[in-house]
Amino acid sequence: MTMTTAIVSIDVESKLIPEAAEKIVNIEGVTEVYSVTGDWDLVVVVRVQDHDELAEIIPNLISKVDGVIRTQTQLAFRTYSRHDLESAFSIGLE
Repeated sequence: MTMTTAIVSIDVESKLIPEAAEKIVNIEGVTEVYSVTGDWDLVVVVRVQDHDELAEIIPNLISKVDGVIRTQTQLAFRTYSRHDLESAFSIGLE
């Protein structure tokens, strides 16, 4: 089954970044939350079964967390991961 992955950049009121991150990471479908440098405060990875779930999670849950000012969402077409490639080639080589 193919998962839909979204990367959500989030601008948060600076004093509420830790609290917002804790609330967001507990939203079903959110797999990772990173506190980052640059133009955004948090980068969130959301993995769900379909776009309808994204339509619920991002505008109705993430965007409504206290302190969230704005979000920008990017959808992933494909995933390339060094970890996944290394795992595939190391099967049986322990």
